[in-house]
Amino acid sequence: MLTIAANSLKSRRFCDGVSRRNFIKIGALGMGGLTLPQLLHAEAQSGIRRSQKAVIMIYLPGGPPHQDTFDIKLDAPSEIRGEFKPIPTNVAGIEICEHLPLFARCMDKFALIRSISDAVDDHSDFMCMTGRRKNNQPPGGWPSFGSAISKVLGQTDPAIPAFVGLEPRMQHRPYNAATAGYIGVGHNSFKPAGDGKADMVLNGVTVDRLSDRRRLLASFDRFRRDVDGSGLMEGLDTFNQQAFGVLTSSKLLEALDYSRENPRLIERYGKGDAKVHGDAAPMLNEQFLVARRLVEAGARAVTVAYGFWDYHGNNFQNARADMPLLDQGVTALVEDLHQRGLDKDVSVIVWGEFGRTPTVNKDGGRDHWPRASCALLAGGGMKTGQVIGATDRLGGEPSERPVTFGEVFATLYHNLGIDVNKTTVNDLAGRPHFLVDGGAQPMKEVI
Repeated sequence: MLTIAANSLKSRRFCDGVSRRNFIKIGALGMGGLTLPQLLHAEAQSGIRRSQKAVIMIYLPGGPPHQDTFDIKLDAPSEIRGEFKPIPTNVAGIEICEHLPLFARCMDKFALIRSISDAVDDHSDFMCMTGRRKNNQPPGGWPSFGSAISKVLGQTDPAIPAFVGLEPRMQHRPYNAATAGYIGVGHNSFKPAGDGKADMVLNGVTVDRLSDRRRLLASFDRFRRDVDGSGLMEGLDTFNQQAFGVLTSSKLLEALDYSRENPRLIERYGKGDAKVHGDAAPMLNEQFLVARRLVEAGARAVTVAYGFWDYHGNNFQNARADMPLLDQGVTALVEDLHQRGLDKDVSVIVWGEFGRTPTVNKDGGRDHWPRASCALLAGGGMKTGQVIGATDRLGGEPSERPVTFGEVFATLYHNLGIDVNKTTVNDLAGRPHFLVDGGAQPMKEVI
């Protein structure tokens, strides 16, 4: 048995009053009662294809203020206009917040959507991870996009899970509500980290000692000898052997061990902020580097939760602290993908569950606003260096080209080579479902 453990962290609550704590365990690697061999068997049944196409989703829990980041409304009334000023980017005509200078420097590598129009007022990652609403779900529930990718495409390498979740899993009523749904727990995300890799234990070896490759490999050698000495390996079926491959292969561990990178590159990504922000997730910039390493190693979908953006109070003070960290981490990731020649194959999406109110409240914050929000797309061979859609003068309603969650997901699936008009997955009642709702199509602006 290989155990990966994370300590609980103290944190303040989200505005809905629900307390969530981070945890992760991979003991017998059980998810919903299934062991890793069973999970691998489920993935194999889907029909594995060979491809290096991948998606990295960066989820911003709580919903960042679109009017203070990528959709500045300088001519709005004072009670709506924020404290921040716009700055030009390297794409003529596109301006963003002054506290995002690195984004401004490489905006040609991003497609900025300013008119996400169909969010719901729900502190949950459900829409961002599934592209659908929670109501009227089929038997088993809607699956997350990573689970759908795992089901449809399978693994590229037995040692690398198809779907890896770097975001922390919350206890009690989970903030990250999206699961594999009717696709089955065999396609839930593989979680190699909880609160942070400093809390992770791999067969008695902490991640702090990952740099000591001699000790790490010796530990796994002892594990292999113990297994072989019992004669167990001879009696294991194919999926058990694949399970041991995941647990003992150095490939996954090497992908997680970002200390192997050039120190200058690690410095470019930055350290972020390890403390828990609000009740969501720390701002660990190393996750972006690990995500790149995972897709390079063969993961098809990697998700990251980053920070706490539920600014009901002190909006501008919080944003001044958090935006530079996001600015550094995301731009480092996208530039790194380009420099490594991965920008045609790896798609990146950055978004939160909704936007924020045009009006600044009495506490200097902005409240929930599902009627308009922003998203960023990069990589995947998409046409970047453009703005898609617009909001009105107050930033409250889409005024041009409303974009739906389904369209974004249709685009991401398209980038992976999945035809959303033909591909279906059956629910628990045996009924087939398309991967996106309402006949949503890939966005013509970017493909």
